Amino acid sequence: MARYTGPSYKQARSVGFSISETGKELARRPYAPGQHGKSRKAKLSDYGTQLKEKQKVRFMYGLNEKQFRKTFEEAGKMSGIHGYNFLKLLESRLDNICYRLGFSTTRRGARQLVNHGHVTVNGKKVDIPSYRCKPGDVIAIKEGSNDHKAVKESLEKITKRVEFVTFDANKLSGTYVRYPERNELNMDIDESLIVEFYNK
Repeated sequence: MARYTGPSYKQARSVGFSISETGKELARRPYAPGQHGKSRKAKLSDYGTQLKEKQKVRFMYGLNEKQFRKTFEEAGKMSGIHGYNFLKLLESRLDNICYRLGFSTTRRGARQLVNHGHVTVNGKKVDIPSYRCKPGDVIAIKEGSNDHKAVKESLEKITKRVEFVTFDANKLSGTYVRYPERNELNMDIDESLIVEFYNK
């Protein structure tokens, strides 16, 4: 399945959820895209509600269906709560950690940064966005990319970072300190609905 490369605002409006977590997508037009977006108010079935929740999270992290399902199944093999484990695995992706550190203002931009070989993990170049980081891993901008314009601009815009990463501005590197607590992640997501969706 090909990765979606269309407008993220359209995706956000289709599920009524800010996939950038900024609220910008829904600020001006908080209704579904298309000719009948404003008037579409049909009540969702249980399946429709679960599907919508799944799409919210999939769009937010920018995964295709195959990747998303595979990560979900991996989370099911871990001890603990399935839904929470699933979110932990998604948050541990290298592209997401780069986004959390502020190397890019969007997850899509962070994925491109990794793909183009600008990022190292523990001193070694890694160009796989889905690479799973572990607590203690040091993620940095490669030495030859220190003057990367997009990274500089993104770091200038960031005002606050999540507490499960630390950042060293002098070295342009950060550490994935620990797995996130559930209350540190988006509270508008009901991961139990995703578990119900796939367990049918």
